[in-house]
Amino acid sequence: MQPTILAYIAGFLDGDGSIFFQLVKRKGYVYGYQIRSSVAFYQKTENKQILEWLKSTLMVGYIRHRKTGMSDYTIVEPYEVKRILKLLQPYVRLKGEQVRLSFEILERLQRVDSADDFLRVCCLVDRFKELNYSKKRIITSKEVEQFLEQHGFLAPVETDPVRERVTRK
Repeated sequence: MQPTILAYIAGFLDGDGSIFFQLVKRKGYVYGYQIRSSVAFYQKTENKQILEWLKSTLMVGYIRHRKTGMSDYTIVEPYEVKRILKLLQPYVRLKGEQVRLSFEILERLQRVDSADDFLRVCCLVDRFKELNYSKKRIITSKEVEQFLEQHGFLAPVETDPVRERVTRK
């Protein structure tokens, strides 16, 4: 892809886009939660053609038109999120820290071998709250930690000094 197009898309992401991670409760998941990655671009529905152009250029994701008059183009598959961010990284200006943290989360997520590893990644997800000024975040690593303890994946903090250090990092 041409550098000018990548720079344009990165500028769009910096201005009218978002990179975020969510902790989503899921019954069928080993640790009870999914870590969902997303890259999203927003625009008034009347300007939806720019979102359609983005989707045809990046060849992944989906577009939603909301009743509020806004539309979004969203990419959620972790491999694709990483691929897109890698393409845009040299050109991103405002969201550089989000891109860096995204790579760290996606890399660590591939190497989760224990509930402690999973909880460490959840703690990284919590850091997006400060980077994105998130007001709607409901599920945090504390909730995941309680779930993991209740289901026997983790020993309670007061009896396990190693776990106490993990959650304080």
